[in-house]
Amino acid sequence: MADLLGSILNSMEKPPTVGDQESRRKAREQAARLKKMEELEKRKKAEFRKKMEKEVSDFIQDSAQQKRKYNPMGKIERSILHDVAEVAGLTSFSFGEDEESRYVMLFKKEFAPSDEELEAYRKGEQWDPQLAEQRRKRKEQAALEEAASAQTEKTQTCPNSNYRDKYSHLIGTSAAKDAAHTLEANRTYGCVPVANKRDTRSIEEAMNEIRAKKRQKREDDTGAQSSSS
Repeated sequence: MADLLGSILNSMEKPPTVGDQESRRKAREQAARLKKMEELEKRKKAEFRKKMEKEVSDFIQDSAQQKRKYNPMGKIERSILHDVAEVAGLTSFSFGEDEESRYVMLFKKEFAPSDEELEAYRKGEQWDPQLAEQRRKRKEQAALEEAASAQTEKTQTCPNSNYRDKYSHLIGTSAAKDAAHTLEANRTYGCVPVANKRDTRSIEEAMNEIRAKKRQKREDDTGAQSSSS
């Protein structure tokens, strides 16, 4: 019986000491402070959202404004503003190099920013449409000049010259025609045919040989006519 009574007494919660009472009091006070801070933060967010909703509504109704830039704000405020803008059907972006300088810009859908404008804001630059148009024209002009230069280099690398016209005043039209036929380019292997790449004769030697063949042909024709007579 004594053992049973002792077990019951030991299992009973001991009355709190002065130290325990103080710890519990501090814990209750801390919980109350946290709850109060959470309610205050919640109320501030609601007030900020209401303020942003009013400003966004005014911005939409103002036909003279195409975009609106806000002062730098915290991450939570930016998140709320982005959410309000999305609900209102606007486009919004955050810019700024560090957290303290981050700000939000709103754009109406019909005046959405171009990639060049967004790039300027990301670099911390002011957007100037006229200056951007000048840069665009310079880029187009540079691209055209580069394309023309590439075409010129291609033409110079593989000239499309008329060999017959070039040497007709030296060896005659007929002989030049034969030479041009002999040296006609093989398109499969570039501007010079494969056979000519193995020909070690100079142009003068080739022309002399053609002239000799031409003279021989005329002599043969003359001899044939004399025999017929």
